[in-house]
Amino acid sequence: MTRGQAWKTPELANKYLSGVRGAIPLANEQIEVMMRLIKATGINVGSFLDLGSGDGILSAAILDNFPDAKAVLLDFSEPMIEAAKNKLRAYNNIDFIVYDYGDSSWIKKVAYSFPFDIVVSGFSIHHQTDSRKYELYKEIFDLLSADGLFINIEHVLSPTKWIGSIFAEYFIDSLYRLQLKQGGKMSLQEVAGEFYNRPDKEANILAPVEKQCEWLRRIGYKDVDCYFKIFELAVFGGRRVNGDNGV
Repeated sequence: MTRGQAWKTPELANKYLSGVRGAIPLANEQIEVMMRLIKATGINVGSFLDLGSGDGILSAAILDNFPDAKAVLLDFSEPMIEAAKNKLRAYNNIDFIVYDYGDSSWIKKVAYSFPFDIVVSGFSIHHQTDSRKYELYKEIFDLLSADGLFINIEHVLSPTKWIGSIFAEYFIDSLYRLQLKQGGKMSLQEVAGEFYNRPDKEANILAPVEKQCEWLRRIGYKDVDCYFKIFELAVFGGRRVNGDNGV
C-alpha cells in the first residue's frame, strides 16, 4: 500500500473518527481559534473550501455560523466523504468531491466555485512532501478571494526529538483516557504500542510550523502567524489582502 493509501480504507477511517480524532488535545479550542480568525476578517462568508475534509468537522463549525455559505469539501478518501455527507446532511449547499489534491489537477475540480472566501484544512496537508506543500499553498492562494483567509489546523514537526517525545506521551495519555471513557480495557502500554505502530504513521511528512509560515509569507500571504500551538498541534495561516498577487 502506497503512502497515505491506508486512509482510503473504511477500517482506518472509522478508527480515526471513533477514536483518534476524539483524543486530539484541545481540539475544540483549535476550532474556536479558526472561527475567531474567520469572523475577524469581517467577511460574510459566501463560499469556502475544506481541503482534506475528513468527516467535515471544520465545515460543520463554519456552516453553524454561516449557514448560507456554499461549501466544497474535497478528500481522497471515500469513507471520509461518506462520513461528511452524513454529518452535514441537514445542509443542501454542499458539494462533495472525492479527489487527491496531491495531484495539482485537483484545482480543475473546484474551479467552478472560484474564488473562495475561506480555505481550511485539518490534519491533512502533512501527508504531502515539502515541495508539494509549498505548491499547494500557492494553489490555495490563487483560489482565495480578495481578503480571503487560509487556515491550516495541522500536525507539525517538533523542533527536537525530546519535545517530540513529550508530545507523544501527551497524545498517548489522551488516547488512553478516551478509550477508558468509551469502555475500553487496554493498558497504557498497549495504547502506546498501537500509537507507535499505527498504520498511517508512514504517511506523515511533518514540517516545522516556522518553515511553513515562511513559505506562506514568500508566496504573498499577509498576517501570517502560528495562531495556536501546543507541541505538534498548530493552527496557522494567512490572508490574501486586497487580492494581492503575491511575489
